[in-house]
Amino acid sequence: MALEFLNKETAIHAPIPEELQDDEFLTTAWGFKEFGGNFEKFEVPRPKVGDDQVKLEMMYCGVCHTDIFIGLNEINGARYPMVTGHELAGIVCEVGANVTKLQLGDRAAVGCIIDSCFTCDMCQRGDENYCRERHVHTYNSLKKRGGHIGGNVSTQNFGGYTEYHTVHQRFCYKLPGDMPLDKAAPILCAGITMWDPLRQWGATSGEKKLTIGIAGIGGLGTMGIKLSAALGHETIAISSSYRKQKLAQEKGAVGFVATSDPEAVEKYAEKLDLILDTIPVHHDIEPLMKMLTIRGVLVFLGVSRKPYAVKPVDLFHRKKILTGSLIGGVPSTEECIAFCYKNDVYPDIEVITADQLTETWLKLHNTNTTGLRYVLDIKRSLAQ
Repeated sequence: MALEFLNKETAIHAPIPEELQDDEFLTTAWGFKEFGGNFEKFEVPRPKVGDDQVKLEMMYCGVCHTDIFIGLNEINGARYPMVTGHELAGIVCEVGANVTKLQLGDRAAVGCIIDSCFTCDMCQRGDENYCRERHVHTYNSLKKRGGHIGGNVSTQNFGGYTEYHTVHQRFCYKLPGDMPLDKAAPILCAGITMWDPLRQWGATSGEKKLTIGIAGIGGLGTMGIKLSAALGHETIAISSSYRKQKLAQEKGAVGFVATSDPEAVEKYAEKLDLILDTIPVHHDIEPLMKMLTIRGVLVFLGVSRKPYAVKPVDLFHRKKILTGSLIGGVPSTEECIAFCYKNDVYPDIEVITADQLTETWLKLHNTNTTGLRYVLDIKRSLAQ
């Protein structure tokens, strides 16, 4: 079965320049050479290490659902050739003259952000994910906004399905102790995506035990359940049916709500302080609204472009809050990594090789029934 690309009229043909600049080198990667193509191994340009940059010898890269949304042009504006992957883990093999955050041989990781302006109020306070000039994503974005990447500024960024990667030290994270690289990689997306709203809404401070709902029990939701439970909160898993109840309980949920069951929804009416909604498709949010307590917060994390119908009366009578969240800045990411290591909180993973990428994308595109995060083994893939 082939992957289905969408919205051809919005896809961008952005060929790699035939000649490298003096500040670039070529490295092996896996991706699409063109819209509608198959996964292929080919070479992409990377910036050489500058004064503030770090070069990673890649070991693993997580395979995220977002890779599929962007890679298949489901949300428009995809640039081809494309190499996806924003959950990178590897070994530091070169550092620039000004680098103090890492040193040769360090085990390190890179997430969804590889640049921002550094100067706006958001960047200054460590919310680089909300940079006023917009942060630069690890792939399918241009390098111009922050100016801290190097290489040909007219060439798009290429992601982590690759042999080597170069990044500014600000967005490269030293991994603690013996943290396993394959399990660390997805923390840079799934982990921080769940951690940052928990942090924003008071769930990581330890000051109060909350009742927290996690809607959507896939690779993102199961990580949310684990984090919420490890933080000591009463964690309620929410899904459309009871099919994933056992899975959710195994990950740490103490309660379960099937939104298709009115009695189950009623049981938790006005009981939840916070709901993290990871569902990646449009869905009925009325059951979620009903379960929020007074001043309860519903955080959208899933990528859905269709609008939701909200009754203002449901908000002002109970002062409920609807908001969204997008990954996290550097301080929050560092906190998330440290918490996961200290408390042995890791995603459940399945390690794959490059010849399994199409099959894996098809699994994720249809539905994630297992809650697994898939992780690409770079070294084994290179040996194929």
